[in-house]
Amino acid sequence: MATTPQLQDRPRVLVVGGGYVGLYVALKLQKKIANAGGIVTVVDPLPYMTYQPFLPEVAGGNIEARHAVVSHRQHLKQTELIQGRVTSIDHANRTAVVAPADGGENFEVPYFDVVVAAGAITRTFPIKGLADKGIGLKTIEEAVALRNKVLERIEVGSTMTDPVARARALTFVVVGGGFAGIECITEMEDLARAAVKNNPRVKQEEVRFVLVEAMGRIMPEVTEKQAVWVVEHLRSRGIEVLLNTSLESAEGALKLINLPDKSLAQEFESDTLVWTAGVQANPMIRSTDFPLEPRGRVRVLPDLRIAGDEGIIENAWAAGDIAAVPDLTGSGLPDGTCVPNAQHALRQAKRLAKNLWASRWEKPLTDYKHKNLGAVAGFGEWKGVANINLLGRIGLKGGLAWLAHRGYHGMAIPTVERKIRVIFGWILSFIMGRDTTQLEDLDNPRGAFIAAATPAPKPAAAPVAPPAAKPSDAENASKDAVPAKAK
Repeated sequence: MATTPQLQDRPRVLVVGGGYVGLYVALKLQKKIANAGGIVTVVDPLPYMTYQPFLPEVAGGNIEARHAVVSHRQHLKQTELIQGRVTSIDHANRTAVVAPADGGENFEVPYFDVVVAAGAITRTFPIKGLADKGIGLKTIEEAVALRNKVLERIEVGSTMTDPVARARALTFVVVGGGFAGIECITEMEDLARAAVKNNPRVKQEEVRFVLVEAMGRIMPEVTEKQAVWVVEHLRSRGIEVLLNTSLESAEGALKLINLPDKSLAQEFESDTLVWTAGVQANPMIRSTDFPLEPRGRVRVLPDLRIAGDEGIIENAWAAGDIAAVPDLTGSGLPDGTCVPNAQHALRQAKRLAKNLWASRWEKPLTDYKHKNLGAVAGFGEWKGVANINLLGRIGLKGGLAWLAHRGYHGMAIPTVERKIRVIFGWILSFIMGRDTTQLEDLDNPRGAFIAAATPAPKPAAAPVAPPAAKPSDAENASKDAVPAKAK
């Protein structure tokens, strides 16, 4: 195992993951731990935290991609940062193995306390062609790529004369009818509508959007009445909503089947397939000696300490999507745990930081308990739905819900600096309109330079004309034989 002399030799609070939980735990503890002679270390493959509720707006071109992420280096001044991935944890020996992001040799990181905050990844199923054709909406890179893909397909499709190829280019499919899927397809539809207005070669009715949901309703976070309204709203915008429908295959044409009889529902081609059908706990947790529950999340007590059948595991903490945190309000998931969303993750992180610090001084720990404030979703400009739990349940839709969505998330994104950037971006977008400029070749940024630096092949020489044929001896003899009178 390689050694890393760059690591500080101080008692370490190791934070596995730099997302919602990891960022806030580090923000709240870095100064206290440093003053006590220790160090907070955050390990994450990315140098930033992604505010995932903004990904649909990034995909729709309403938020600049850099404004939806929070830099670790800029805001965690007293934290030791390691850009890499924790591949395993041996808590019995207080060590973690890290695979550096640059592909170098793995190394061990010793620690005193560990905070497991590796979050969740996209959950997929073994559907033929999905891995080759699909794209998720879990990272900022996916959101940027999706925005450019929508704009590029509309531009390219507008020049196609083959009706089959044109229809394939202008068909956009989203699988998953939760918050992420609904916000994604509505922001994409708004973006496409703006792009079509600027392109006289394509008509709005040619652009097709299809939402596929396996359940009989969408958005379980809102009321049944609100869910029905959302479906009506989507269909009023020309978005096809297919409930009780599943993706059977993405090889070649997309094959959709009806549930539960699995009969063929539709079959058509599309160049854009977005998968938002759920998440799962980061599988790195399986390479630890921590107890897991049936869904693959680490088991924790309400005070966010990791605990199994044999009791509490000292100096081990977890929160966020990777942890099965009990919901003491009774309004969580059917298994009694908190809903995996940003609202809980941010608050769990703050409680975890307070409890970890209290444990250093043998002070009482406080259980995490938070009543869900509701849910807000934006469906493009001036459109949305909200379910707010303040003085009773308040249901909103349309422009008011959209304002509630922006107001809540504008304040919820971490750090004042990012709040200001996002809000001013919204103001500029309101004044100047949605930006529909597509960025090309982001996956091959050196392409233009390579083409310029590669000598062009020399043009082929023009073919040499064959010499004029000389008269043969037979032809000359024939001329000599012409009678004198003829001459």
